Amino acid sequence: MSWQAYIDTSLVGSGNVDKAAIFNKEGTSVWAASAAFNVSPDEIKAVVAHYADTTEPKKIFGSGFKVAGEKYVTLRADERSLYGKKGKEGICICLTKQAILIAHYGETAQPGATAKTVEQLGDYLIGVGY
Repeated sequence: MSWQAYIDTSLVGSGNVDKAAIFNKEGTSVWAASAAFNVSPDEIKAVVAHYADTTEPKKIFGSGFKVAGEKYVTLRADERSLYGKKGKEGICICLTKQAILIAHYGETAQPGATAKTVEQLGDYLIGVGY
């Protein structure tokens, strides 16, 4: 399956995600993205920095983070997952062995269903070596 197919079928196609992107683990290359979902180089650099942060509590809890020009309050930040919320919308980010999955959900989505969708794709990719 192509990386774009993971976006279109596994994430957006689930109905739990309205836009998404997949980057390499270093955040230097976009492997696939939804139309008009533009994560800036500085934004992905901050996400990558979160995963390198070993402080407790993680700095991202105090600062929040931005994705596609929108600022999110950090809800969860651990070695694998980063979740954020802005009003009724949110972001679920999952780190795999070689990729970073970034998924946005809109006002009508259930955050738990979105997280489950993203984490399941993350589990699958880890299982196949990505």
